[in-house]
Amino acid sequence: MKSHARVVVMGGGAMGVGLLYHLVKEGWSDVVLVEKGELTSGSTWHAAGLIPHFIGSLNMAKIHFYGSQLYESLEAETGQATGWHGCGAIRLATCQDEVDWFHYVKGVLDQVGAECHLIGPSEILDHAPFMDLDGVLLGAYTPNDGHTDPASSTNAMAIGARNGGAEIYRHTQITNTKQLPSGEWEVITDKGTITCEHIVNACGSFAPQVGAWVGLHVPIVNMVHQYLVTEPIAEVEALDKELPVIRDPMTSCYYRQEQRGIIIGPYETQQAEAWGLDGIDWGFDMELLEPELDRLEPHLEKVMQRIPPFAEAGIKRIVSGPITHTPDGGFLLGPAGGLKNYWMCCGAAIGITQGPGAGKYLAQWMVHGQTEINVREMDPRRYSNQLTDKYLIETSIDEYEHMYAVHYPGEYHDAGRPVNTTPVYDKLNKLGAINAEVCGWERPKWFAADGESEQYSFRRNNSFAAVANECKAVRERVGLADLTAFAKFDVKGKDAEAFLNRLCANTMSKRSGGIVLAHMLTDLGGIEGEATITRMADDHFFVLSAIVAQQHDLDWMQQHIKDDEDVVVTDVTSQYGMLAVQGPKARDVLSKITDADLSNAAFPSLTGQNFDIAGVPCRALRVSYVGELGWELHHPIEQMQTLYDAIVQAGAEFDVGHFGSYAMNSMRIEKAFKAWGAELTTEITPVEADIMRFVKLDHEFIGRDKVVERQKGSIDLQCVYCSVETTDADCLGNEPVYDGDKIIGVVTGGAYGHAVKKSIAFAYVEPKFAVAGTTFEIGLLGERVKATVEADALYDPKAERMRG
Repeated sequence: MKSHARVVVMGGGAMGVGLLYHLVKEGWSDVVLVEKGELTSGSTWHAAGLIPHFIGSLNMAKIHFYGSQLYESLEAETGQATGWHGCGAIRLATCQDEVDWFHYVKGVLDQVGAECHLIGPSEILDHAPFMDLDGVLLGAYTPNDGHTDPASSTNAMAIGARNGGAEIYRHTQITNTKQLPSGEWEVITDKGTITCEHIVNACGSFAPQVGAWVGLHVPIVNMVHQYLVTEPIAEVEALDKELPVIRDPMTSCYYRQEQRGIIIGPYETQQAEAWGLDGIDWGFDMELLEPELDRLEPHLEKVMQRIPPFAEAGIKRIVSGPITHTPDGGFLLGPAGGLKNYWMCCGAAIGITQGPGAGKYLAQWMVHGQTEINVREMDPRRYSNQLTDKYLIETSIDEYEHMYAVHYPGEYHDAGRPVNTTPVYDKLNKLGAINAEVCGWERPKWFAADGESEQYSFRRNNSFAAVANECKAVRERVGLADLTAFAKFDVKGKDAEAFLNRLCANTMSKRSGGIVLAHMLTDLGGIEGEATITRMADDHFFVLSAIVAQQHDLDWMQQHIKDDEDVVVTDVTSQYGMLAVQGPKARDVLSKITDADLSNAAFPSLTGQNFDIAGVPCRALRVSYVGELGWELHHPIEQMQTLYDAIVQAGAEFDVGHFGSYAMNSMRIEKAFKAWGAELTTEITPVEADIMRFVKLDHEFIGRDKVVERQKGSIDLQCVYCSVETTDADCLGNEPVYDGDKIIGVVTGGAYGHAVKKSIAFAYVEPKFAVAGTTFEIGLLGERVKATVEADALYDPKAERMRG
């Protein structure tokens, strides 16, 4: 065994081996993988091996597509067969919402090059003639789907990794990991210790136990998944080609051919079981769990309706084993929060599909510092460190039980909630708040009438009129929002200004209380983060960013402090509540409950001051994400009720209205304000994003040279702001943009602008289509709708209202 390596990958399933293979492809050959059993131990070896393309996330779709391509080509590269069956797949739609979803997903797949056809029942029967399609409206047919042998595919990647110089140690038990004062990592095994620069937790079901060695709370729960294999079925034997993999929401099952029979894999919609919650014995490698067929009976009864021959079929065997799930169904790919050079590559429920693509993009991240796709939704730090075991278990079970349900925009379930609430949570709920859960925090989306709940849809739903009224209140009078769920940091020290100037493309304001919008870039110029930064004193800056970036931004700042810099970064997110008072009457409301001078002369736009409001000390920032006169009031969270009550009472005279995140999104898009994680990602630089007004090239900052290089060269895509001619649906993001039949770009986000009475979207398009007045089409729920590039924000383009 080697004593030193650049990278140690812990775990030899499809995810770990996929990473090892791609690290070699990216040029790092001094890499090793350590596996306590055989390769494919754990959940890999007993998986059904399905390789689907159907997924509603553009970046996840890229990962799936890459995996299917690699499995088809690996044998030629390595000489190891993968057992690839390119039989195709059909997912069934049984209601109009599923039909809308299928059209949305088809737009995603068209962009990545994954062939997809929406076919009717008669054509479905051409592929699966013995099925009863009662209630089926449509099928999403992906002919390049299939299934592969998990062990063969994983071993093929292992051969490719070894051919590139990687070493693999099987039957080697890791007993601990430690970080040395040098920053290097020790991987301690029963056969020796390896010192390395990077360590990767690809331990699958064991990832939480391995993470616990270094204090990580890994948000993974092992779920018991069972599938059964039938005896030969005459109708299957009679097929002249292999049955496509079928996914059926009515039964919550997948079906695939296994020789002359069928594999049937139910995902229980009730009473799904988590496993190994108290830890898993380290000797659990290629074992299975005891089958519990009674839990599957409700599903199997429905399967008999869908596949009548199944009613007479014998069962050859039942496979029951653990598979990993996370609360949102996405895997963990990227840096572990709070640790440098400790990476996560685990938590995949369909790791055979996702292992190659996950490995490719994590290898890019590790070697180059960023990836060629947007990996925000995969970053392990998207989860709050405050999430409880109860939350993780209940939400993971809920995610498993909704495996074949429609995934609606804006949909949140009640499982595991609430975790973090603000002191005014109950008061807002009494006003009809419909909440989202964002990184563990409850945040109002919109305010409904008594007893009303959100009717989820891909089209405008019952929130539309209520959100219009919320926007009207802000635009015409004054609105109040609980925006506590934002990340907040104090950056202090004599070198704080120089430090932030080095990290940010913008420069810090020189005036006391000055506020800037700043972007942190990677070495390659990609947009790593966005923050609003206020100078509180010569040596003190208040940094605000998205709540889902809380750990991400803390890590980015802390890990970039140089040894000789006097800088301390403190996360104060949970210490401060934040109430936003926005609208033309905001000054009138606040003037009733503070002695501070709020005039333009005394308190200009884009500045901050410390003073009391209703006796509550506030960091008051005159900023507005909705484009109106307004203040963000950051205050000790334990005094939030006092401040809230005072604002409500003072605002009664002006008919103050509450507003939520739906209204805020509508208003920010009316103002053409771009969002981090959607329009602003590491895939692109400020040049493509058209935010160079926030970049000051007269100082040195991380990524500066790449921005200058990109500015002087040519770009493939440009961010545009456009109005969209639609009736009952608005762009969500990920929709394709067309010039005729050619895809020329992608939508990143959209909403209906209630003040301007138009549907609006941001998109990245080929530069020749970025000129104001240019038109193109957007694929929206199966239709082509016209979009027109706008020259400026549709609402208050000169930003006069914010300065009012």
